[in-house]
Amino acid sequence: MIKKYFNLRNQVFTLAVLTVFAVSCGGDEPTDGQIEDPIEDTDPNDGQLMEIDGKVFSIPSPIQTAMLIKSSGANYNKDILNEPSKVTNYSTNFKKAINLGVYGADLGYVTMYDQTQDAISFLTAVKSIGDDLGVSSAFDLELVERFEKNIGNQDSLLVLVSDAYKSSDRYLKGNQQNDIGGLILAGGWIESLYFATNAAEMTGNKDIIKRIGEQKTTVYNLIKLLTPFYSKPEFTTLVDDLMELNEIYEQVESTYTYVKPTVDVENKTTTINSTTVVNITDDQLKAITEKVMKMRIEIIS
Repeated sequence: MIKKYFNLRNQVFTLAVLTVFAVSCGGDEPTDGQIEDPIEDTDPNDGQLMEIDGKVFSIPSPIQTAMLIKSSGANYNKDILNEPSKVTNYSTNFKKAINLGVYGADLGYVTMYDQTQDAISFLTAVKSIGDDLGVSSAFDLELVERFEKNIGNQDSLLVLVSDAYKSSDRYLKGNQQNDIGGLILAGGWIESLYFATNAAEMTGNKDIIKRIGEQKTTVYNLIKLLTPFYSKPEFTTLVDDLMELNEIYEQVESTYTYVKPTVDVENKTTTINSTTVVNITDDQLKAITEKVMKMRIEIIS
């Protein structure tokens, strides 16, 4: 996790929390203590949800994907990250927002591997884009201080994901920036899926391949989330790419088994016990990997 000496200015921390956590809208398999207040178990991909125009969307967390990749034994690979120096290349709000999500996932990845110097570079890139988009003030000082106090405590940081996401969600919706919020989510998810496909190719780890297969629902959710903005040229290309990815995912077989969640009333936590069995073939995995790589190249170019 992030080291204590990684103690930067509050403004930089604000952007760090915004970027990492704005794209961290839930995890595939929440752990006890991660979810506050009892909830109904509906789907293993559900966690923190995003609501836009009365519609609810669930997007898995890049942070938990990075945790899974690290736990698989995969080595830190700086080459798979978007270069922080490219931040000045993004001139449109579309490019800035979607790459804010990308850099957020990158920041989650480097901090998971304790790469402090690289993390500082990504924080600088994040601050630059965040300032341009006007989202650097999305979090109050109290939340930033809570984040700083819990550095090194992984469980506490995961709990803070919920609070930080809710804060960024309120900010973006309050400023009628649903398109920006959607792009941040999409960029972070695509980047983390790119990490996962790369790790699967390198290690053949079954848990990572399963996580990739579990994204079937997420692709559909992202399409629904971004479709309202389809008339905008850059959104048109992104949604079309997601629809092509969705066609590949439609061939992936998955079976969801509901198991009643365990509720700890005293501690106000809920443990998700349901499971998903994914059957993804080598050809399907290869097709997903190739499509995600092409989409990612387009996004960061």
